[in-house]
Amino acid sequence: MRHGAVRDVEEDAMAVIGWIGLGHMGGPMAAHLVEAGHEVMGFDVDAGMAERAAGTGVRVVPDAAAAVRDADAVFTSLPRSEHSRDVLIGGAGGRVGVFDVVRPDALVLDTSTVDVATSRACHDAAEARGIRFVDAPVSGGIAGAQPGTLTFMLGGEEAATGDAAGLVTPMAGHVFVVGGPTAGIAAKLANNLMLFITLQASSEGARLAEALGLDPTVFHDIATVSSGDSWPLRTWYPVPGVVPTSPANRNFDATFTTRLAEKDLSYALEAGEAAGLDLAAGRLAMERFSRLIEEGYGDLDCSLVVKYVGRDGRTPGFDPDA
Repeated sequence: MRHGAVRDVEEDAMAVIGWIGLGHMGGPMAAHLVEAGHEVMGFDVDAGMAERAAGTGVRVVPDAAAAVRDADAVFTSLPRSEHSRDVLIGGAGGRVGVFDVVRPDALVLDTSTVDVATSRACHDAAEARGIRFVDAPVSGGIAGAQPGTLTFMLGGEEAATGDAAGLVTPMAGHVFVVGGPTAGIAAKLANNLMLFITLQASSEGARLAEALGLDPTVFHDIATVSSGDSWPLRTWYPVPGVVPTSPANRNFDATFTTRLAEKDLSYALEAGEAAGLDLAAGRLAMERFSRLIEEGYGDLDCSLVVKYVGRDGRTPGFDPDA
C-alpha cells in the first residue's frame, strides 16, 4: 500500500493482546478489541482504571510483564515520553522493558503521544532486539476512543505497519500508514500543532461574535459552513448551550486536559525548533496553556484558554468557584 493511503481493512483473526495503560483513552480502546473477539491482557498502575477495564472484559493482570509475555501484539497508551521509554525500553536499576519480555514475533504498537527522539529510541531499541515496532499515535481524544472512531497514524517498516493497520481497525474510523519509523508521531505532532492554534482562533472568533451582538448559535452555524470552520469550532465551541460536546456546558470539565495539551504542544514546538522553523502561533498557544496551569487550571479542559480573550479573564460557562 502506498504511503499516505487510507487502508480499508477487515479485522484480524482473534489474537492475544497485551495492553499497558488502561486510562481514559486506553481503557475504551482495549474494550473495542475485546468486542472484536480478541483476548486482551491488561495492566495499569491505577487500580481504579484497571477495575473499570475489567468490567469491559479485559483480563487484568498484576504487572506489565504478565500482560505482554504471551501476547501476539502489545499496545501501550501512556501519558508522556518518559513513560513510553521506561515501559518499552526499560528503566534505571536494571528494570526490564516490554522489548525484553515479548516474544520475538510479537508486534508492539505505542499509541502514546511522545517526542520524536523517544519514538526514534523505541524504534532503535526494538530493531536491536529483532522486535517489530510501530509508532501508532491516535487523534480524536476520549470522544473518539469511546465509539471507536479514532484516527490512527502508523509509522514503521512496511510489513509491520501493514499488520498494525488490520489490528487497529476495531478502534478506528480512519487508518493511515504514513511512512517509516517516527512518521506516525511526526504526523500527530503536526496535527496537534494545528489543533491548538485553531482552538485559539475559535476562542477569539466566538468572543468577538458575542461582543458584536450576534446570536452564538447562529454564528456557530455560519462559521461551520464558512471559511472559519475547524474541528475545535465544531467540537469544543467555547460558549455554553451551542455544541453538546463543548466543555463550556460543564464548567470546562476536561475532555482534553490543559496539561496534556501543553505536553503535546511542547513536543511539536521542540520538533519545530530542531527543524529550524518559527512556529509563532504555536508559541502563543503554549503561553496560554502555561498560564492556565500556573493559575491552577491544568486539569480543566484546554478550551478554557477562551478566558484570556476577555481582558477581565472571564468567559461564559466558567465559574472558578464552582
